[in-house]
Amino acid sequence: MIETMRWNEGFVELVDQTLLPSELVYKDCRQVEDIAEAIESLRVRGAPAIGIAGAFGVVLGAGEIQEDDPDAFLAQLEKKFDRLAATRPTAVNLFWALSRMRKVTEESRGLSVEEIRGRLLDEALRMQQEDKEICRKMGSNGSELLKDGMTVLTHCHAGGLATADFGTALGVIYAAKEKGKKIHVFADETRPLLQGARLTAWELMQNGIETTLISDNMAAWVMSRGRIDCVIVGADRVARNGDVANKIGTYGVAISARAHGIPFYVAAPFSTIDRNLPSGEDIPIEERHSEEITSLAGKKIAPESVHVYNPAFDVTPHTYVTAIISEMGIAEAPYEEAFERWAKSKGLE
Repeated sequence: MIETMRWNEGFVELVDQTLLPSELVYKDCRQVEDIAEAIESLRVRGAPAIGIAGAFGVVLGAGEIQEDDPDAFLAQLEKKFDRLAATRPTAVNLFWALSRMRKVTEESRGLSVEEIRGRLLDEALRMQQEDKEICRKMGSNGSELLKDGMTVLTHCHAGGLATADFGTALGVIYAAKEKGKKIHVFADETRPLLQGARLTAWELMQNGIETTLISDNMAAWVMSRGRIDCVIVGADRVARNGDVANKIGTYGVAISARAHGIPFYVAAPFSTIDRNLPSGEDIPIEERHSEEITSLAGKKIAPESVHVYNPAFDVTPHTYVTAIISEMGIAEAPYEEAFERWAKSKGLE
C-alpha cells in the first residue's frame, strides 16, 4: 500500500492525486493554507483522508502562530479551524476530525503553547493510526460478503489513497484477496474528474487485482449481461436513516443494481455516519467549478458560456442499499437501529 500522507518532522507530505496515474509525487505542506488548498483542489481526497489531512492542518496552523500566551494562541488557532472547515462541505470526516482536534484544545487549557502543540500532533497521528486499523477491520468484515471468483463493480475511488493506507470499498476487495479469493473488478471511470480511471484502476493494478475499466454509461449494460455480482462503493456521509452521499453517479449505479437484482454495498467507517442528520435530504452537497465539466485534460470540450451544473456528490436512498460495512460490522435495514447499537458499543449516546 502507498502511504497517502505522512508527518515529516514539522511538515506533511501527501500524494498529489491530481498527478496520478502519470506521476507519483509527494507534495510538501508546511502551512495550514497548503493543506486547505490540497483539500480544495483534490490533491488529497476521500472522506477519511480529508479528515486526517484536516487534523494535520490544525497541527501546521498551530505551528504558524507566534504567540506564547496560551489564551491568545487558542484564539488565533480558531481561525485555522475555520479555514479548514470551509474547504469542502460534504465529507463529514473532515468535521469529525476537526471536532476531535478542537476537543484537544479545550482539554488543554492551562497548559503551555508547546504542550498544546504536542497534544495536537499526538491526536493527529493517533487518528492516522486508528484509520489504518479501522480500514483493515472493515475490509475483513466486508470480505465475508465476497466469494471466490466474484466480479465487483466500483464507482469513484475508495482505496488506500482515500484513507490512511488500506481503503474502504477497495479495502474489502484487498482483504478478500488476502484470504485467497480471486476477485475481478469493473471500475467506472467516474466523470467529470475520472477518479475511477485515474486512481481506482491504477491502485487495483498496483495491488494485483484483475481490473476492467468502463465508462460510466456502460455500467447498466454490463449488469444486464450478468457480468456483475455486486457493487461496492465508499461514502462521504451517511445519514441516520442510512441514506448515503457519495461521488456523483452513485445513485444511478444503485438504481441499476436494484433493477438487475444485484447487491449494492457501502463501505464506510463509523466516523462517516452522521447521526445528527435524519436523512440524506439534510446532507450538504458541494458544487464545484464549471471547468471540471467543460474541459478535459486542459482542453475545452463544450461551448463557451454554456450553463453548467456540477454537483460533486449525490445521495442514494437507504432503500437501495443492501448493507453498510464498517469496522463495527455489517448493518442491514433498519439502519438507524444498527447505528444506535454501534454507537452504544462505542460508549456514545
